[in-house]
Amino acid sequence: MRPQGTAQQLERRRRRAMALLRSGKSYRSIASMMGASLSSVVRWRQACRKHGLQGLRAQPIPGRPPRLAAAQKRQIPKLLARGPLQAGYRTDVWTLKRIAEVIAKRFGVEYHPCHIWRLMQGLGWSCQKPQKRARERNEAEIAYWKRYVWPYIKKGRSAWGPSGLPR
Repeated sequence: MRPQGTAQQLERRRRRAMALLRSGKSYRSIASMMGASLSSVVRWRQACRKHGLQGLRAQPIPGRPPRLAAAQKRQIPKLLARGPLQAGYRTDVWTLKRIAEVIAKRFGVEYHPCHIWRLMQGLGWSCQKPQKRARERNEAEIAYWKRYVWPYIKKGRSAWGPSGLPR
């Protein structure tokens, strides 16, 4: 597991460990002071012997570079804030497929819709599902029913009991 800290902070840590080693400290005490394993200190020493202080420099992070630049990623929430209707869709709901299409149109970078989910999480977005409601729903009628009809039904009900038995 990679220790916490930026590449520069970790490089300073390795250089400090080599300075302590030159001053006569033991591998075990250096590992304890630096919060590293004994094998890491030995590995740092070997790299220093083989390549000098250049061997302690921070290495580039391996892996494929991101397809969108940081500035482009910062633009995505602004694009999505305009809404799907503004982007030319018939409904006001963002789906992963739609977001992928908008990114492809705007930046020329194609993502699989499943990967869009990871991208959106990295931007601080979460999954939001619209409530399913009937198109014929009449809010005024519902409010009337809740205010006037339901209390009458609620008060007028008797408790359930087996039929044929006296109360």
